[in-house]
Amino acid sequence: MSGTSMSHTFGWGSIARLGLVQACLGAVVVLTTSTLNRVMVVELALPALLPGALVALHYLIQVVRPRMGHGSDVGGRRTPWMIGGMAALAVGGVTAAAATVWMSSQPAAGIGLAVVGFSLIGLGVSACGTSLLVLLAKRVPQTRRAAAATIVWMMMIVGFAVTAGVAGRLLDPYSPQRLLVVTACVSVLAFVVTLLALWGLERAGDVDAATAKPADVHPAALPFKQALAQVWQDCAARRFTIFVFVSMLAYSSQDLILEPFAGSVFGYTPGQSTQLSGVQHGGVLLGMVLVAVAGSGALGRLMTRLGVRQGSARIGSLRAWTVGGCLASALALIGLMLAGLLAGAWPLSATVFLMGAANGAFSIAAIGSMMTLAGQGKNSGEGIRMGLWGAAQAVAFGMGGIVGTGASDLARWLIGATGPAYAAVFGFEAVLFVVAAWLARGIGAERDTHPAVAETDRSMQRGVPALSVQ
Repeated sequence: MSGTSMSHTFGWGSIARLGLVQACLGAVVVLTTSTLNRVMVVELALPALLPGALVALHYLIQVVRPRMGHGSDVGGRRTPWMIGGMAALAVGGVTAAAATVWMSSQPAAGIGLAVVGFSLIGLGVSACGTSLLVLLAKRVPQTRRAAAATIVWMMMIVGFAVTAGVAGRLLDPYSPQRLLVVTACVSVLAFVVTLLALWGLERAGDVDAATAKPADVHPAALPFKQALAQVWQDCAARRFTIFVFVSMLAYSSQDLILEPFAGSVFGYTPGQSTQLSGVQHGGVLLGMVLVAVAGSGALGRLMTRLGVRQGSARIGSLRAWTVGGCLASALALIGLMLAGLLAGAWPLSATVFLMGAANGAFSIAAIGSMMTLAGQGKNSGEGIRMGLWGAAQAVAFGMGGIVGTGASDLARWLIGATGPAYAAVFGFEAVLFVVAAWLARGIGAERDTHPAVAETDRSMQRGVPALSVQ
């Protein structure tokens, strides 16, 4: 662990400021991945494959996350990377909007410019998002990490929701000029708010604490390829990378087929299927809050006061929530599989809500574990580790939509019946979550006997912050 002192840790106000940056990131992304998507398909009557390919491109570009994380390790400061990333994201958002408008008169030129815009979006998300997570990992005490992850991700969801609602009203009645103005205003506002939120957050004195590592050569002192190879040799980092990819592939594969499933098998109208998506997001929110409360130690203290044995306070263990959330997600998907086989004789809304809660629980617990693991190991390299895991997530999300929709089409062609075809896909996703649970079960297990880790575990049970922070 690093020798960061408690004077360098973040309180709730600083965590909220980083959450504000995440909200700004979400505000720009939602316009480019949702609003521009709709304009291309509906207003411009372009093939749906085009926006799908552009969104996949912005995920593919994020394989550069480890390189950007290494760059922030070398400099020892994360704020410049967050500001630079948000600037690239803002420029990319405006460029993508201009490209969409240009497609109406010159499709080829507009598509070429859109490739540039969405590439900038991927680069911006990579630089800003990776450094933000590293800063959280290094400055947030162990007992606050689950709650911090919940706050930051909830604020990102708020950024999605507020931007979609306000921009949606401002875009009516639609015109190309309105699209450009609204996108430019959102992008500029997001950049300005990011500057204000980060002002003075990372002090100059934090540089030495961020890079100082005793004994072995720190990855920041090595060329990127050597640093990446060194981190990949760490069994825990490698296992967690595979876990992130498998779990996020399972998580994202069901995203694009849930509403078509509800419409095809249960006869839901477009409005009803949209409401079903809202039910799922409500479950996600509940799962996030549960992990935040459990991870803070408050639940353990309450159980102690109720006379429950102290060992049961391990309910706050991030690994336990990660494994449990993956297994619960698998059970929920088995429920959806049965729903596909039994059609109307299954409580679809309740199953979707439980799946959302399980997804929210495992994802926030995994992010908390990610923040803990980033600073562990013989040679840390927090930025390159976080970048590696972010790249695994991005690739999984990019593949998830293709895997889910492609598998459902293939299953329908092979089976010939809609319900059983969707059931087969949900069953496959359940298997992925079981594999993810198995991978999560071994994450960090080899370090449980380390005295510092054991003391951190005891501190979590008591609800007292550990003395050192990654």
